[in-house]
Amino acid sequence: MPDTKWTLSADRFFDPDPAQRAVARELYATVADLPLVCPHGHVNPRLFVDENASFGSPADLLIIPDHYVFRMLYSQGVPLEALGVPRTDGGPVEQDHRKIWQTFAEHFHLFRGTPSGIWLQQELIEVFGVEEKLCGENAQAIYDHIAAQLASPAFSPRRMFERFNIEVLCTTDAASDSLQDHQAIRDSDWSGVVLPTFRPDAVVNLDTPNWRAHVDALGAAVGFEVDSYSALIRALEARRAFFVEMGARATDHAALTAYTGELMPHEADAIFRRALKGAATAEDATRFTGHMLMEMARMSIEDGLVMQLHVGSFRNHNRAIFERFGPDKGCDIPTASEFTHNLRPLLAKYGNDPRLTLILFTLDEDTYSRELATLAGHYPALKLGPPWWFHDSLAGMRRYFDRIMETAGLYNTTGFNDDTRAFPSIPARHDVWRRAGANWVAGLVVRHIVDMDDAREMVLDLAYRLAKRAYKL
Repeated sequence: MPDTKWTLSADRFFDPDPAQRAVARELYATVADLPLVCPHGHVNPRLFVDENASFGSPADLLIIPDHYVFRMLYSQGVPLEALGVPRTDGGPVEQDHRKIWQTFAEHFHLFRGTPSGIWLQQELIEVFGVEEKLCGENAQAIYDHIAAQLASPAFSPRRMFERFNIEVLCTTDAASDSLQDHQAIRDSDWSGVVLPTFRPDAVVNLDTPNWRAHVDALGAAVGFEVDSYSALIRALEARRAFFVEMGARATDHAALTAYTGELMPHEADAIFRRALKGAATAEDATRFTGHMLMEMARMSIEDGLVMQLHVGSFRNHNRAIFERFGPDKGCDIPTASEFTHNLRPLLAKYGNDPRLTLILFTLDEDTYSRELATLAGHYPALKLGPPWWFHDSLAGMRRYFDRIMETAGLYNTTGFNDDTRAFPSIPARHDVWRRAGANWVAGLVVRHIVDMDDAREMVLDLAYRLAKRAYKL
């Protein structure tokens, strides 16, 4: 075992050039301790309902729900059952969390040089005070150390929320969600701000698994049967209004492509009725999603909700894993995207309206400078979200800054969001962004593109103000 303490370098992620590194260090210091604004993510609000809630075991917190972790281990032949990931058929999976942790520790080296490795290292060191690099030999001792902390009141979800200095945390919630957990948080005397986000994918994307059940759930939520296209529109408008009452600031939409196109009402109704009968085609699904994105833009202009669109993920690519474990199990793959033509119908109708804020995310970096930067650099309604998912990394952030900022400009971007289910990774993710942003701006300073006064404003915007402004927080 190594004798040296496991530590993090104060200059991590900064340029090796001493001049740029010195400026980056100075700029980072001005934003390092700012509150965290988390406008988009997937943390379960139920964690914050009970003052005495617990994250469970170290495996419950850091392994079983985190697809970044078990995706990597699966790629090296570790069955998901061995990591305790629940099966859809209720079949047997490893129940001994110490064994799950041991497997994780023995494979910890797989995360070297990856974003997950960066986040995990910072979590273990700064959140849990681990002083030895995790490996098979010390796995159980570190498990005991973390488990003891998770059992203490100081490591309850609410206390960690406060310790992380989170100003606001936005969740992602189905259109039919009762938001009872959000209501319970509002009714409590806790001061933490946790807001819902409206996500209607399950009812507007006709190819969603169990789509009809989601439509029925939406009908139950609004108190009338959603048996036509017009009924769907009424239901979605009603649910959006409820979400606004509950503090929502944004909607979220996922689509394989950025295709948009308006249907006549009778066309939309015919497609919806075919879907109710189980007879909708793949073309129907594409056209209906494209139409509903335009409807969501219209509704956002009317109710003020910021509209987020995440494009380019081929969901559930590994059919065997999807059938055995369900969605969101680490086997989604980026696919090529096109925005210039696909978004034009929506932008032609709504893109010049400053009342709309449409924030785009993509898994296709090839579109950054060719399409997205130029579109966002023109249309008042359009803004660009940060590098997403597979590109939420130090190198991904560098590519984003280099390819987006010259053409779009800093102020047509929206700062950072962590987009995570793994709650303890939130500070690490924001810290990577703040360090990467400080280093990028420092490069502009040493090249005499901006001066230090502008640089300080830019890093403050990147770290904090852009996200608050874009999401109306």
